[in-house]
Amino acid sequence: MREDYEAFVRRGAEIVAIGPEGPRRFKQVWNEQGYPFVGLPDYRHTVADRYGQEVNLLKLGRMPALVVVDREGVIRWTHFGDDMTDIPRNEDVLALLDGLNAAAAEPGAEERGSEHAD
Repeated sequence: MREDYEAFVRRGAEIVAIGPEGPRRFKQVWNEQGYPFVGLPDYRHTVADRYGQEVNLLKLGRMPALVVVDREGVIRWTHFGDDMTDIPRNEDVLALLDGLNAAAAEPGAEERGSEHAD
């Protein structure tokens, strides 16, 4: 997502990466990698548990998860990976955001509320 971060921002999206490390280690990794988006250490798994992210110790810990949440806090789309390589392609997520933005721009979109949520 780092490579396409500006494309996400142009669509009105913000990326928040949530990691299992403690604050010190998380900050160290964040600084080393130079990620342009927000990072949140979640070593107590509070956020992961809230969104249903699976932890599989036989597969090295947390499985990848991607959750699209709109500005009202409604979950619009989720992807829970089966293994560490099961991550949606950026172009697929960007297309999803284009579709959500188009639907939100349609007349009457505000009255429909969360009918587009998965």
